[in-house]
Amino acid sequence: MLGDDLLFFDEDDCAAQTSTLAAWKILVVDDEPEIHTVTRLVLADFTFEDRPVELISAASAREAREILTADTAGNIAVAIVDVVMETTQAGLELVHWVRTSLNNNVIRLILRTGQPGEAPEERVIRDYDINDYKNKTELTALRLKTSMYAALRAYRDIKLIERHRLGLEKVISATTEFIECDTLPQFASAILNQISIVLGIETSGIICCAVSRDNKSGPQYNILATNLRQSTTAMPARVRMHIEDALNQHRSIQGEDYFVSYFTTKRGMENVLYVAKDDPLEPDQHHLLSFFANSIAVAHENIQLREVIRESQKELSYIIGEAVEMRSKETGSHVKRVAHISAMLAELYGLNENEAEMIKLASPLHDVGKVAIPDHILNKPGRHTEEEMAIMRTHARAGYDMLYKSSNPILRVGATIAHEHHECWDGSGYPRGLTGEAISIAGRISAVADVFDALGSKRCYKAAWSDAEIYQYFEQHRGTRFDPALVDLLLGNFDQFSAIREMFPDPE
Repeated sequence: MLGDDLLFFDEDDCAAQTSTLAAWKILVVDDEPEIHTVTRLVLADFTFEDRPVELISAASAREAREILTADTAGNIAVAIVDVVMETTQAGLELVHWVRTSLNNNVIRLILRTGQPGEAPEERVIRDYDINDYKNKTELTALRLKTSMYAALRAYRDIKLIERHRLGLEKVISATTEFIECDTLPQFASAILNQISIVLGIETSGIICCAVSRDNKSGPQYNILATNLRQSTTAMPARVRMHIEDALNQHRSIQGEDYFVSYFTTKRGMENVLYVAKDDPLEPDQHHLLSFFANSIAVAHENIQLREVIRESQKELSYIIGEAVEMRSKETGSHVKRVAHISAMLAELYGLNENEAEMIKLASPLHDVGKVAIPDHILNKPGRHTEEEMAIMRTHARAGYDMLYKSSNPILRVGATIAHEHHECWDGSGYPRGLTGEAISIAGRISAVADVFDALGSKRCYKAAWSDAEIYQYFEQHRGTRFDPALVDLLLGNFDQFSAIREMFPDPE
């Protein structure tokens, strides 16, 4: 059974209400009133695919142009056009205008003339983009209906192809948006938005729920996205049944007003997309949703894989940083605290989410170059001699040399941090003596984070400082050792930064 955290509309809200099928719109263009009357009598009981016809009358080519210009949605399926009206060529000129100026290639055009001498059939069919040509004397009721069946069938098929083309363009566009999603919440929001675009309706006009089940980690259901009301905790029996049927039968299920698409991915994850409307889904909407559901499944798996990679990279940077700290006979909690302090500083400084996350993941590598420092210098309990200090300072360049050749963006930022976290705002730092903003923001942030945590931590050569001493130290070195803007952020949010030490305490 699906979890209770799945939220849906009430049962009554899900009930489909069958709407009356729209009539086929037929435009009759003729300057003889009796032609309109006879046409209406012949087609009074005419239906095609259970839809009646709605006749629209125009007494001239000029009036027909006004009607067709107003039909911006292209809902007029067929136009029956007389040739001779205001002029002997009025009908032919109207046909030419529809295809060229109006650029309407969907409407089916039937020429009907009582004066075939004015428009010889062979010439008209050859030179004008029409779909049928009838002499009024031969256009019996049966032939009119036969022409109408053929014209409406062609119009239906053209509109279907057009909807498929537009729908597939929307699916491709939606897939592109999915590719750009970095997190599952972004992905969920994109699902709801793009389904409404693919179907061509407002999000309020559909019920949508995307569900995944990963059998490798147990039959757990995960809600990827839903636009259903948050106040309802019970899932309607009908919706539950459709989703569970698709998952248990391992196949897609569809009804008149709902669609459940079932897909599996390469790693065995099952995905279900449930969509319901208040009125029937059209066949092409079922077709587009099946394509779209596959895109959702693949995109969801890719995002999960990216998250796994991201978590692996984070874990790897922590492991490397902790390994260096262990060699220094210090605790690995330092690198975790530096990571979180750096991330908070980056966010307060105004860096975007991706930049702040990158600095967070790379900052644990700030002292990776210490692996190149001999143990007797690295772990010396007392002060270093000038010669030892010179060797100790080589760890900044050594860390950079270890990381900068990597194509991994985290390691490349790590290389910059390793190289610059001992540079000073006034140029008194090492290894290159950079000043001010010549030091990268990642280097400046890591410098503050590293020193802030180091001062508050017990080391082999010193005791932990009090908060008051740390606060005073940064006040004294604002604008000399550290970026003044970052110091202001640190001191202005001092309690929040101090709390990070409590989140990741050193073991006793």
